[in-house]
Amino acid sequence: MRALNVAETVASTPMLRDAFKQKEPHVRIQPFAEEVRRKTGAEYVVVGNKEGIRYSHPFPNRIGKKMVGGDNEEVLLGKPIISEAVGSLGPAIRGKAPVFDEHGDVIGIVSVGFLIEDIQTIVWSYKVKIFLLSILALLFGVAGAIVIAKAVKKAIHGLEPREIGLLYQEKQAILEAIREGMIAVNSDGFITMINKAAMSMLGYENENDVLGKYILHIIPNSRLLEVMRTGKPECDAEMVLGEQMVIANRIPIVDQKGKVIGAVSTFRSKSELYRLTKELSQLKSYADALRAQTHEFSNKLYLISGLIQLESYEEALDIITKESNLQQDIVRFIMSEIPDPIIGGLLIGKFNRANELKIEFDIDRESSFKDIPKRMNRDNLVTIIGNIIDNAMESVLRNQRKEKKVTVFLTDLGEDLIIEVEDTGTGIPQEVGEKMFERGFSTKEAADRGYGLDLVRKSLEALHGHITYQTELGRGTLFTIMIPKQR
Repeated sequence: MRALNVAETVASTPMLRDAFKQKEPHVRIQPFAEEVRRKTGAEYVVVGNKEGIRYSHPFPNRIGKKMVGGDNEEVLLGKPIISEAVGSLGPAIRGKAPVFDEHGDVIGIVSVGFLIEDIQTIVWSYKVKIFLLSILALLFGVAGAIVIAKAVKKAIHGLEPREIGLLYQEKQAILEAIREGMIAVNSDGFITMINKAAMSMLGYENENDVLGKYILHIIPNSRLLEVMRTGKPECDAEMVLGEQMVIANRIPIVDQKGKVIGAVSTFRSKSELYRLTKELSQLKSYADALRAQTHEFSNKLYLISGLIQLESYEEALDIITKESNLQQDIVRFIMSEIPDPIIGGLLIGKFNRANELKIEFDIDRESSFKDIPKRMNRDNLVTIIGNIIDNAMESVLRNQRKEKKVTVFLTDLGEDLIIEVEDTGTGIPQEVGEKMFERGFSTKEAADRGYGLDLVRKSLEALHGHITYQTELGRGTLFTIMIPKQR
């Protein structure tokens, strides 16, 4: 292209056309062609007429001789060409252009050539440069790869791909083995991890419906963003998740530089925690009942032993008969009218506890509690009955009246379960009645109080029941609880 451009430029020069009209064209053309050759770096700039007779040449003794190469036909037809041919100086890449007169007729040819040998020299110099640059780029690439490999190795704690894969499988197995729900988000608040327990609580079946979603779109009341903002963990916090109450723990994820890069939360249904708590409470209740019974019967045995030593055999026999009949009577009645072992066991335990505290504990003989729906959570029933009876006995003990009595009535007639607990205690002041179902509120100064009636309220909410009470200061209180058999 360079040879052709030079040839076309020379061919279009007016001086060149004028020189063709002179008697000896080479006198003007030769110096002009040589000047062009030197300035453009071409191997030769040859100008010839239509017959191919040279008017210029790098070797002046060749002027007037015929051009060689045999590639002038197309040029004489008025077409510029690029060709590779062997000229008088050797193999060359040549650009040839026609010279036109003022009428547009071809009157000559301009041939500009670069020897192939020179071109190879130029190409080789570029090859050397490309080769050196390639080596340099390769060295930089190797160095960069080493630096990146070290950084990646450090980031993955020196683990090999196989070890990373094994850790991932172990992590998935651990996540699915955890019964608590678990969910993690990145620094932008998008979910990066969730286990099956969490998906079940949220009502999803496919993790792809959750992964990558914004946390507030899935859990609108989530506090994970707040935990990331403050960098402070939150432990054992209550929150509503879907239709259930859960206990949640939230912990920020911090990198080696101390920057918060995400957060993880674990949560578990509060009802499960209640169940575990109630199992422990039942065990404690049974233990207290056995302790009370042991203590009470030890006193009775000492009394009977003393009467026998005093040879008061009839009195001893009366006490034995009375105690035996009383215990057997309450057990027979509960087994007959309150066959549910959980409720029955609770009432027997409270009966023995009341005997120990010198409180008259009476279960109304009109009671019947047989028709308890199977779907109804017994733990909630234990929580309700147990806490109301405990409060009644505490109220009775605080009263200065001689009569200390707690009466329980249970019935399953109709569409509701009805539980009544009446006591001869101190009664409930109005200002206390307005707050007594609030969490943490208590008229007692001891620590860790004020949770019993709050548990009663939440258990009633779970069973869709409600509670009312009638009270008279100094004379006692009657609590009435109604729980529908069907929602």
